[in-house]
Amino acid sequence: MENLLRPLIVVGGSVALTLVIGWATDLLLRKADSRHHETPLWGLLRRGRIPYQLVLCAAMLRGAYDEAQLLEQHRVGIGRTLTLVLIGATAWLVIRIAAAIVETTYTRYARAHRDPARVRRVRTQVSLIMRVVSATVGVVAVATMLLTFPAFRAAGASLLASAGILGIVAGVAAQSTLSNMFAGFQIAFGDMVRIGDTVVVDGEWGTVEEITLTFLTVRTWDERRITMPVSYFTSKPFENWSRGTPQMTGIVFWHVDHTAPVDMMRDKLRDILRECPAWDGRAYGLDVTDTTPNTMQVRALMTAKDADDIWTIRVTVREQMVRWLATEHPYALPRVNTADAYLPPHRTNGRPRRDDVARDGAAASRGYESPRAGG
Repeated sequence: MENLLRPLIVVGGSVALTLVIGWATDLLLRKADSRHHETPLWGLLRRGRIPYQLVLCAAMLRGAYDEAQLLEQHRVGIGRTLTLVLIGATAWLVIRIAAAIVETTYTRYARAHRDPARVRRVRTQVSLIMRVVSATVGVVAVATMLLTFPAFRAAGASLLASAGILGIVAGVAAQSTLSNMFAGFQIAFGDMVRIGDTVVVDGEWGTVEEITLTFLTVRTWDERRITMPVSYFTSKPFENWSRGTPQMTGIVFWHVDHTAPVDMMRDKLRDILRECPAWDGRAYGLDVTDTTPNTMQVRALMTAKDADDIWTIRVTVREQMVRWLATEHPYALPRVNTADAYLPPHRTNGRPRRDDVARDGAAASRGYESPRAGG
């Protein structure tokens, strides 16, 4: 009977005590979160409830297992399993706490600064810092787990002795990965591109959606995702429309007839922009920039506060101006001029007439050429 009650008391007591402590801790965090609305720290810490309870339960079971002397024939295996669970849960809890602290710091910074560019820069840096912290904690946790096995502890000295050679080999083998990793740090802290920036890469226009240590994701206007290595942005030129101020200037081109009413088109452009909410009112203009034998090129210029609004203005101006020309001034649209072709007097349907051919042949037999024959 004692052999049955002792395991139940040890396991049941550890689980019950873990649930009670976890509930009490969550209650305190909930009260702190309700009292301090200025910071999300306490609410974010509640996300670590599960790893926190795992740490408590594994620690209690690991400590009580030696005292209870349960399942002596499996003592080593159970003890090692509890140790591995404790290490993994501790790493999980550390990552959750670090994420809560970093997210709280970013939230406070975003509230204190109204500059969207600076906020996006800090957000990019925070994301990469969290990935580095998670990777570091994970590597340390895995290494600690491996060191719990005697075979790995015995091989530790030889591994450390050959660490230099292995490091050189790994560096050569993972050269591209390491270059991408360093490029990720350069992007994050060099302020080259940030999450939320509007960029143009390889002719594709989109918004930076995610930045990691090795790759970057751009969400295009048609909701496609383009994934590319971060080293691309440190080795090739690209357009960043969000760099500096987000204000932009857009242009629209039309090819119209030479008789198009340019002054009236300029007035119509002003009316269109005044009715368009996306126009910021800074500037506009309409000029003839080029001509061809059949048409002339007209360019409209307008401004907006960001890339999204400039796209809206461009499509609106292009559509309404073409509709207005087709309705009010159809003669201003491009036309293809056609007319009957006039043949030379000595040709019929593109061929020389027979009498012209005979006259040219007689002249050649007399020793000179006809002017038409030489032409």
